[in-house]
Amino acid sequence: MTHTPLRARVAAALALLSLAACGGGDSADAGPPPVPPAWAWSLPAGLAPPLVPADNPMNAAKVELGRHLFYDVRLSVNNTLSCAGCHAVNLAFADGRAVARGATGQNHPRNAPSLVNAAYQATLDWSNPTPRTLEQQMHTPLFGEQPVEMGVNDTNRDAIVQRLKDDARYPPRFAQAFGGEAMPIHWDNVIKAIAAFQRTLVAAGSRYDQALAGTATLTESEQRGQRLFFGERALCAQCHSGPNLGGGAFVSAQGRVGEPGFYNIGLFNIGGTGAYPTNNRGLLEFTGRPEDMGRFRAPSLRNVALTAPYLHDGSIATLEAVVALHAAGGRVLGNGPYEGDGRANPYKDPRIDQIDIDAQDQADLVAFLRALTDDRMLARPEFADPFVP
Repeated sequence: MTHTPLRARVAAALALLSLAACGGGDSADAGPPPVPPAWAWSLPAGLAPPLVPADNPMNAAKVELGRHLFYDVRLSVNNTLSCAGCHAVNLAFADGRAVARGATGQNHPRNAPSLVNAAYQATLDWSNPTPRTLEQQMHTPLFGEQPVEMGVNDTNRDAIVQRLKDDARYPPRFAQAFGGEAMPIHWDNVIKAIAAFQRTLVAAGSRYDQALAGTATLTESEQRGQRLFFGERALCAQCHSGPNLGGGAFVSAQGRVGEPGFYNIGLFNIGGTGAYPTNNRGLLEFTGRPEDMGRFRAPSLRNVALTAPYLHDGSIATLEAVVALHAAGGRVLGNGPYEGDGRANPYKDPRIDQIDIDAQDQADLVAFLRALTDDRMLARPEFADPFVP
C-alpha cells in the first residue's frame, strides 16, 4: 500500500491554513471550514496503524496543531512547562530525570516514561492497570493535583484557553483541524489534538527492525544479545514481549495482543517485609492485594538507550546496571530508610531467580538493547519543536 509521506501531509495542511488566514472572497459566503480529509498512515510493512478513537479521527491539520500545543508552555499554570518539558524528542520523548518535575517545581514520584509507540499500549501508567486512551491519560498531567504537573485547575483553565484564543496563529489552526465546529478552541479539542500528534510518534526503524527486514546486519555481540533476549537463559522476552518489546498489551487497528504485565523485580525489601516505599508501591495501590506490592509495568524497550535513568523511580542510572540488577536477582540496600535485601523479597517474580547470564552475556544484552534505537525518528522535522527557528 502506498502512503503519502507525513511531511507532505503536514505541508498540505499548512498550505490550507495559509489560505484560510489570507482570506479572499466574501467571508459571509465562505461558510464553515471544510471537514479535513482522513489521515493516511505511513508505516513500515507489517505494522498496523494504532487504534484511533471514533470521536477523534486523525487529520494532518490536527496533528500539526497538536505538535504546536505539545511544545507550548502556555498550557501550564505559570507559562513554564510544556508537554515536551517531560517528553523531549532527543531523549525519545522522556526527560532524563530520575523523576518528573511539574510546572510548580513539585517532583512526581515516578520516572517520566517515553511516549514512543505509546499509541499501541493498552495501559499507559507504571502501576495503573486500567486501559486508557491517550486522550483519557492526558487528564492526569493537565489537571492532576497530587502531584501538580501542568497545574491546570478550575480557577485558571478558562484563562489558559484564552491564551490560545489571543494568539492569532491558533484560531485558524483549530478551525482547520476541527472543521465544522463554530467555536473549536476548548480543552476537549486541545487534548484531542495533542493525542493525535502523540499517535504519530511511532518508532519501528531501529537496526533491529532493519535486521528483521533483511536490510541490515547486527554485530556478532548484538546477535548474541538478541538470542539471549528471546532465549531461556536471560528470559527478557518473558516480560518484554510483542512488537513494542514491553509489558503492556499491544493494541492496534487490527485488535489486541497479550495482556498488561506488572512485575516485582526485587528492587526493594524494606525491613525484610517485602515493602516498597509508601509513594511507590506499584499495582498494590490499585488492587489492595499484598502480592501486588512492588509490581510495576514492564516498559517498552524501544529507544531504551536514550531514556536513562531507568525503572519506575529512575533509581538505576545505566543499562549495564539494569541488566546487572536482573542478573543478581534483585538489589541490596543498606543503612537507610529503605534498607533491605531485594533478592529475598517475598513478592518478587520467581523468573528473576531463573536468569543465568555471566558478564559477557550482560554486555551482549546491552549491545542488543542499544540496537533498538530508531535514530531516524529523532531527526524527523515533524516531531521537532515548531517554536524553535
